[in-house]
Amino acid sequence: MISFANPHLLYLLIVVPVLGLLYALACYRRKRALEKFGKLSVLQSLMPDASRYMGWVKTTLALCALTFIIIALARPYTPSDQPKSDDEQTARGIEVMLCVDVSNSMLASSTDDPGGVSRLQRAKFLLERLIDKMHDDKVGLIVFAGDAYTQLPITSDYISAKMFLNGITTDMVPTQGTAIGAALDMAINSFTPESEFQKAIVLITDGENFEDNATEVAKRAADAGIEVDVIGIGSGKGAPIPVKAGLNEYMKDYNGNEVRTALNEQMASEIAKAGDGIYVSGASSAAVSDIDSQLDKLAKTEYKRSAAVSSANELFPIAALIALIILVIDGVLSYSKLSWLRDINFFTKKADNEKR
Repeated sequence: MISFANPHLLYLLIVVPVLGLLYALACYRRKRALEKFGKLSVLQSLMPDASRYMGWVKTTLALCALTFIIIALARPYTPSDQPKSDDEQTARGIEVMLCVDVSNSMLASSTDDPGGVSRLQRAKFLLERLIDKMHDDKVGLIVFAGDAYTQLPITSDYISAKMFLNGITTDMVPTQGTAIGAALDMAINSFTPESEFQKAIVLITDGENFEDNATEVAKRAADAGIEVDVIGIGSGKGAPIPVKAGLNEYMKDYNGNEVRTALNEQMASEIAKAGDGIYVSGASSAAVSDIDSQLDKLAKTEYKRSAAVSSANELFPIAALIALIILVIDGVLSYSKLSWLRDINFFTKKADNEKR
């Protein structure tokens, strides 16, 4: 049995027959207008390339594509075979707040090569992979530079989490700087109040902290039972900071010298140690696995959550693919008569017989 995650969107299907009727009305009015100029059979002979049927064919294809697009938006799926009660299911997990550094230094290369992948892009890649490894945990997102802002409160909606994560830029925080302590403090206060969940903060930064004492805040988090794990992003040799992503212009100081930024592994390690967590290098191929293994050591708490639709049961990609195929076919077809039909006169034999 097929169900829909957004069944109210199916009301949009009413538009399909309405558009079909409007096209039929337009064809009728066009026919009446042509009749004012003479007999249709004579006028059609003056337009040998005009097809009598392709307009209807293309309109039908367009309406079919629209139908499948609406169905895709309604998100059809096959219900899971797992038993559920009141649309809720039991899960066991922890709460994790992701704190992402979005200061301008995160635009610098994550490697020794100035033209390499930026630290921010590397951070997004690592955190997206970390979210992919989560199953029943809850996750939240905080961005910080000179100030810290909550982008996503604690949730078990991983699709939204990755959407917000991919939308992160260095322009999100107007005040530049690197206030790691402020981000950790906001994370501490962003967990579910009075919950029994084991909590962890995953901080991803280049470790250049100029605003506050992040180590003290990490120690306070550990005292509150919150683990602080740190992923260091960047090169120890340093890299120039682009004025804007994708440009080859780099920041300079007041003396005209190129500003370089390097990963402060010592600071990052001290924060992780004070927070009873671990420090891993973002350049390591095992960075995500190391953090995931560390989080798995925390005790899981049982809780009730709304039953989500399994991605394996989603059918909207099929509807979207069918709509795409129909649109491609519609785009290939022309309103004029098909070339291989132009030389065929279906009435020639009949006309010859009449002459005989």
